[in-house]
Amino acid sequence: MRAAVIVFPGSNCDRDLAVAFEQAGFQVDMVWHKDAALPAGVDIVGVPGGFSYGDYLRCGAIAAQSPICKAVVEHTERGGYALGVCNGFQILTETGILPGALLRNAGLKYICRTVGLKVETSDSAFTEGYNAGDVIGIPIAHHDGNFFADDEMLAKLKDQDRIAFTYTENPNGSVGDIAGILSENRRVLGMMPHPERAADEGHGGTDGTALFRALSGVLAPA
Repeated sequence: MRAAVIVFPGSNCDRDLAVAFEQAGFQVDMVWHKDAALPAGVDIVGVPGGFSYGDYLRCGAIAAQSPICKAVVEHTERGGYALGVCNGFQILTETGILPGALLRNAGLKYICRTVGLKVETSDSAFTEGYNAGDVIGIPIAHHDGNFFADDEMLAKLKDQDRIAFTYTENPNGSVGDIAGILSENRRVLGMMPHPERAADEGHGGTDGTALFRALSGVLAPA
């Protein structure tokens, strides 16, 4: 199994994401944003959290124009898997890989703490290690995590069972308490909370481990 973790100027969770993949059995390639292609044989792309390009413009908007993002879009269009965390989720929406947008937190303040997440569906490679209805503790660290989708898209996400996680107590104003969503083919997950920061006993919690283990179970060679 092979994972590629994209690195932008300002990424600060790229190594954490790589370690979480490695602990689940993946070989990991760190891929610079100016590269035009992904390594051959990549099974899943990780788009990490951080502050790509300093988040000086709309978060993720500049990163979405990087050469590597064209390759990421092509990878997902071929049915490849991708995981975008925090700023990575913002980038996935800016590239059009996932719908919606991430707005400024409703309280207009940066939030950094562990929150409760409800697993809304176990029907995906990312969430099948949980049971629908499980409540897990995962850290958040964002200023622009307020997920927005119009009524039509929100209804579509609900009807297609594409809401992966919701907040048990909404910290940022996200519509529908949404913390993470899936693509139409269920092979791309974008989420604001950081599962890679809950994947080791030293983190104070390991509720994110099941996500990476589930991916390794799905993507492992037969």
